[in-house]
Amino acid sequence: MMQMLITEIEFAYRPVLFLLAALPLLALWYFMSFSRRSSDIKYPHSAYRNTKKSIRLRLRHLPSILRFLAIALLILALARPQSTKSTREVTVEGIDIMIALDISGSMLAEDFMPNRMEAAKNTAKSFVEMREEDRIGVSVFSGQSFTLCPLTTDHTMVRELISSAGPGMVEDGTAIGDGLATAVNRLRDSEAESRVIVLLTDGINNTGSIDPVTAAEMADIYGIRVYTIGVGSDGAVPYPFETPFGIQYRDVEIPVDEELLLEIAGITGGEYFWADNPDALAQVYEEIDQLERSVIDHTEYTHTSEEYLPLLLLAMILTVIDTVMRHTWLKKVP
Repeated sequence: MMQMLITEIEFAYRPVLFLLAALPLLALWYFMSFSRRSSDIKYPHSAYRNTKKSIRLRLRHLPSILRFLAIALLILALARPQSTKSTREVTVEGIDIMIALDISGSMLAEDFMPNRMEAAKNTAKSFVEMREEDRIGVSVFSGQSFTLCPLTTDHTMVRELISSAGPGMVEDGTAIGDGLATAVNRLRDSEAESRVIVLLTDGINNTGSIDPVTAAEMADIYGIRVYTIGVGSDGAVPYPFETPFGIQYRDVEIPVDEELLLEIAGITGGEYFWADNPDALAQVYEEIDQLERSVIDHTEYTHTSEEYLPLLLLAMILTVIDTVMRHTWLKKVP
């Protein structure tokens, strides 16, 4: 829970403030009138040139300035300024999310630009940026699975670790069950109101020690929803092969087990998505973002205080000073 104190100043009678526009006109009238009075008094040029102005003469406009300030303060007081202090309590119930990312060799296929792996990492990082209030972790899998990043609110670290992921970190293969089980293991002790796994793969489960359906049933037991994403284009896709003559491309078929991904999502109350291009993949993450929103409650307490009295008191003080100066020290100053 977070508390925020917000103080604002408002005027109950805002139209009164338009009277302030008359003050510059009054000031202009005053100085023009003073100039006309001064021009009626003639002094010998040489005498005027050698005369040093006294302090009283230099301050002859001070009473009028004080009067204008008093009028301005009176107008502000009549507009009835009020201070509003709002105390806002914000309660955030975030979501714990694990991203299970396939880093098998097939993710190097280049039907996505620059390839499936980079497209998957870029969209995953964008998804992390959307989830400001949530703890996010990452597990990766190919022939084996491990936790790349535990649940954390340090989203900068999460994005950096996602950038570092790629084929070759462990032996090749597609152990979907192990990847899902690793993510479930990270979430099972979570006390978050909502726990979610986003699992992305482009292949068929062909290795690992845990059956994907068994891993899905484990997720369901712990109340974890799993959103599955299948990526890749239909048909043969360009894939880079290393040869003695450098990288050469061949078109290969990389099938995705959509039935399995649909079953995993169904068991856990999640959804299955198919993305055959980077834009579709980005759209999938946006849909998941909308499906899984953090709960943010706002409770606001407001207190309003009248603030016109200090302005009135200051206007009265300035008026008294103005009156005293006009009838004493500056009484005879032209």
